[in-house]
Amino acid sequence: MSEACLPCEPAEIGSLFLFEKLTPEQLGRLCEAGRVERYEPGPVYTEGEPATCFYVMIEGTVVLYRRVGGDDVEVTRTSQRGVYAGAMQAYLGDRVRQVYNNSLRVTEPTRFFVLPSDTFAAIMQEWFPMAVHLLEGLFFGSKSAQQAIGQRERLLALGSLSAGLTHELNNPAAAAVRATEGLRERVGKMRRKLGIIAQGTYSPEMMANLIEMQERTAERVAKAPALSPLEAADREDALTDWLDDHDIPEGWRIAPTFVQAGVDADWLDQVAAAVDEDILPNAIGWLNYTAETELLMDEIKDSTARISHLVDAAKQYSQLDRAPFQNADVHELLDSTLLMLSGKIGSRIEVVKEFDRTLPKIPAYPAELNQVWTNLVDNAVSAINSAGGEGTLTVRTARENDRLLVEFRDTGVGIPAEIRDRIFDPFFTTKPVGEGTGLGLDISWRIVADKHHGAIQVRSEPGDTRFQVLLPLTTEEVT
Repeated sequence: MSEACLPCEPAEIGSLFLFEKLTPEQLGRLCEAGRVERYEPGPVYTEGEPATCFYVMIEGTVVLYRRVGGDDVEVTRTSQRGVYAGAMQAYLGDRVRQVYNNSLRVTEPTRFFVLPSDTFAAIMQEWFPMAVHLLEGLFFGSKSAQQAIGQRERLLALGSLSAGLTHELNNPAAAAVRATEGLRERVGKMRRKLGIIAQGTYSPEMMANLIEMQERTAERVAKAPALSPLEAADREDALTDWLDDHDIPEGWRIAPTFVQAGVDADWLDQVAAAVDEDILPNAIGWLNYTAETELLMDEIKDSTARISHLVDAAKQYSQLDRAPFQNADVHELLDSTLLMLSGKIGSRIEVVKEFDRTLPKIPAYPAELNQVWTNLVDNAVSAINSAGGEGTLTVRTARENDRLLVEFRDTGVGIPAEIRDRIFDPFFTTKPVGEGTGLGLDISWRIVADKHHGAIQVRSEPGDTRFQVLLPLTTEEVT
């Protein structure tokens, strides 16, 4: 809390590095326009309040804080004379929102030279017009460049995701096309085989038995057990022997299909008992086509389901059909992001999910959180590729007190200690020229800290880098 104003001595404020080049007349005007105030330990101003004053410390100790989630995080602590804070952008006027960007506290009795923000702006424009123009250009130019490159960052991510999604969609689509062509061929052969059977003089009872066998074979396909490669090979050998023993041509070709369809030698014994010996080869061929058509239809079903799943994941990732701010399931967002990036992750990187599915939904901007996940996964993949291309990406969720934790852990090269404090700075990147804009982590930080009142922490050593995103379980929408 501030006490009464104290005398302002031009010589004293002139000894501060910020004012050391000013003339005696300028120092005198500063003392006339401003004031010296003494603060007892406690707050000086609070982040988010209107920025009404520019503070320069004469003596004492100051601490700067930033609000992250529900906590005040210490940014700077210093006793250096002349350090300044407060309305440092007053010279920009109404073109920017004039509020304090941090909170200022003192830990011991501290004296400040205090200048009202409008006076500070007027003096800057009068005494340093060229400097004001340069600072304005730097501020707005940097802001415009950041917005433009941020847009490019999003477009690059969109291009990468589009390529990955196209690749992922191509596989099931191609499988469905192949299965459809195979199905048409098998149905044609089945018709011809049925024509051959119909030309024979078979009793209605035998035809009924054959049709029943066909229906029961189709049922076996739907219930076929999953076999290990060794089990499947043993069954193929047994079926090949059975088919050869019964003079069925190309038994070696038919056996794998029957094994996949869940048909075994006991079932073929039942088929042989239900039909005459002379019709058995055609009956086996007909049942083989039945099994193939059922398997192909299953393949078509699986492929189209995969396509539908990918489309749903793309909608979940983009949040095109969702409200911007809503209660979101973090696990759904993570699943959709990992699926969208599966093409970029590749087969040499193992993805491990350690999800606590009991965690509640949280109020969030889902599309923007997906952008955070994308940036962090992309960095992890790059780190693993730099370490040889093989490794593990572990995504973990958990509850940390009153916050939800999302952790991305990779076995890549790690982040050197000397640059760890800079990785969230705009335009700072460790990637080769042309591969990174240096805005991915900056954008992620602003989305988490500013939009969601959360925090991002990083711990790193070679082979174990962890980015931890902490999000409040409850929050208010931020505009």
